[in-house]
Amino acid sequence: MRLGELTTPALVVDATLLEHNLATMAAALPGERLRPHVKAHKCTALAARQRAHGHTGFTCATTVEAHGLARAGLGEDLLLANEVVDEARLGRLVRSGARVTVAVDSEETVAAAAAAGIEEVVVDVNVGLPRCGCAPGAAGSLAESARARGMAVRGVMGYEGHVVGLDDRARRVELVRVAMELLLEAHDAVGGELISAGGTGTYDINTAATEIQAGSYALMDSAYGKLSLPFVQALTVLATVVSVSPGWAVADCGAKALAMDHGNPTIEDAEVWFCSDEHLTFAPRGAVRVGERIRVVPAHVDPTVAYHEQIHVVDGDDVLESWPVDLRGW
Repeated sequence: MRLGELTTPALVVDATLLEHNLATMAAALPGERLRPHVKAHKCTALAARQRAHGHTGFTCATTVEAHGLARAGLGEDLLLANEVVDEARLGRLVRSGARVTVAVDSEETVAAAAAAGIEEVVVDVNVGLPRCGCAPGAAGSLAESARARGMAVRGVMGYEGHVVGLDDRARRVELVRVAMELLLEAHDAVGGELISAGGTGTYDINTAATEIQAGSYALMDSAYGKLSLPFVQALTVLATVVSVSPGWAVADCGAKALAMDHGNPTIEDAEVWFCSDEHLTFAPRGAVRVGERIRVVPAHVDPTVAYHEQIHVVDGDDVLESWPVDLRGW
């Protein structure tokens, strides 16, 4: 298939640029130093490529992601880095045959994991992002509770998500230090071999963690593209210009094909004005015509990918492979 034959909007990944990103990260964080987060791409084929670069463990945000990796033979060491109180879902993970470690941050999540037959957990610690995670001072007692219920406690995790996207690198460095002081305090009380943290924006800053949970580095987006990281924009959304007016044009790539939580997408040699449900209105710096194909860079790659059913891997105008986004949904 040729690029021009794809129905738009379509996720397109440049094979060479993807390989550059995977190889660059593997060189920086080899083997078990990286636990790639599959929420960024939700694709077992891409996870297999990460596994081929030496990363044997994966981070998951949902039980569906963990199930999918297990079915694909990638369940050697999975971390479900999310609190789950649904014992039925957790029980299905146990029966999948994969090694699954589950995050806990309360007595309720500890009890759910134990009731489902989960054998290993990590204590999730709040290190500054107001989301999940217990207070650092509560981590030790939760670990004791988990061990009392027969589960092994592998260590702690904490996500400095309030830090990873900061433009000022010096500020990122300082706030990572503050966040990891909290996580190390919790680890002193919990023990275990894992201190799991980090993301694409702090992959080379967070040296306190034993493993980094970066995911967006593989495909990238414009939010991380501002941080002068060594990863390049491998993914774009291919769109078709469907209307042209004096001063602006419209493409068939709106808010239902692009995540908007980090702001507007970008287009080379154009200014994006706004996105509607199925339309992207932009001001091109040169002439465009109806029927022309354009490349749109999303501001946030993770949810953008989840809106699509396939990732098309390309080399120039040749579509080499089409990978199912097979870890979507809940």
